[in-house]
Amino acid sequence: MSMHDIVIIGGGLAGLTAASMLSKQGRQVLLIEKKRYPFHRVCGEYISNEVKDFLKKEDLFPDEIEVSKIDSFLLTSVKGKSVTMPLDLGGFGVSRYALDDFLYHKAIAFGTGFLLETQVEDIIFDENEDNFAVTLDDGKVISCKHVIGAFGKRSKVDKALGRDFIKTRSAYIGIKYHIKTDFDKNTVALHNFEGGYCGINSIEDQKFNLCYLGSRDQLRETGSIEAMEKKFLWQNPFLKEIWQNSEFLFEKPEVINEISFLPKQPVENHIIMAGDAAGLITPLCGNGMAIAIHAGKLAAEAILYHQDRALIEANYTEAWLKNFKNRLWVGRNVQKLFGAKGVSEFAVGLIKNSNFIARNIMKRTHGQPF
Repeated sequence: MSMHDIVIIGGGLAGLTAASMLSKQGRQVLLIEKKRYPFHRVCGEYISNEVKDFLKKEDLFPDEIEVSKIDSFLLTSVKGKSVTMPLDLGGFGVSRYALDDFLYHKAIAFGTGFLLETQVEDIIFDENEDNFAVTLDDGKVISCKHVIGAFGKRSKVDKALGRDFIKTRSAYIGIKYHIKTDFDKNTVALHNFEGGYCGINSIEDQKFNLCYLGSRDQLRETGSIEAMEKKFLWQNPFLKEIWQNSEFLFEKPEVINEISFLPKQPVENHIIMAGDAAGLITPLCGNGMAIAIHAGKLAAEAILYHQDRALIEANYTEAWLKNFKNRLWVGRNVQKLFGAKGVSEFAVGLIKNSNFIARNIMKRTHGQPF
């Protein structure tokens, strides 16, 4: 059994942010990631500017990547009714393939240790020893004082811990492509279709990210992703135009199953949960990446500023709830306005005719710069 101070499980935005902040302060950090960088993730790849000042201050902003600047939002209904509005804070587009790899090398430079292509099978907290035993897929066991769980939307670790949300099946699937197409680089768009919605925004290298939340039942009905897209997504003329007039760059799409938006706890079994492992905001709100970065910061600060475990957990829980609980709740409820013909027509019309409603939704699902 090897001993470490802090183990972070999952090398996404939350895990890499926390790793860099902790390592810069001289803490011994080991990050365990089941894949090898760089790799693609199913993700919207738009980041709200609420995190930009923080990333620059911590030397974590990817200046070496030509990120896109986004300041406008386009929303369309299933039948193609549309509304465009400015984004108050705005944001930037960058692929997870490029950003995660950039942050990975930053964390190494700051002193973080990595175990890549390694799956965590179980985490057990020993009350008497006041530490964790983390079991890996090769049978090795790592002992550590603190664990940050940043293992994403759905993981084997969630099952091992018996988390509540994992016991409920979800019909949502996420599918992502990178494409080359003719679209405004300064706009992030959300296109409704029967059963879901699809986002598109520019990223680096003249490419666009195309990512949608769909239905497992529709996939089962049609028999393939391609058939599902033609039958359901193409009902929206904007989406049909994208599919028929774009160059798709992946050999096959990135896919994730059973995406759950059910509430989760920010601390479970004494593990500090961060990013999607702590709670997933609906993609239509467009700032899951910003929340993950912010949560990674809060997790690192809780460990850096407090020594007592109870204080660390209480501090992180309070900060997480204050910053994210209401945003996730609003996102879950706003989602009910989209992904169906009649309701999406009404929602787009309502937003088109009321700046107040549109800005209120945006305000309640986005955070402030920190």
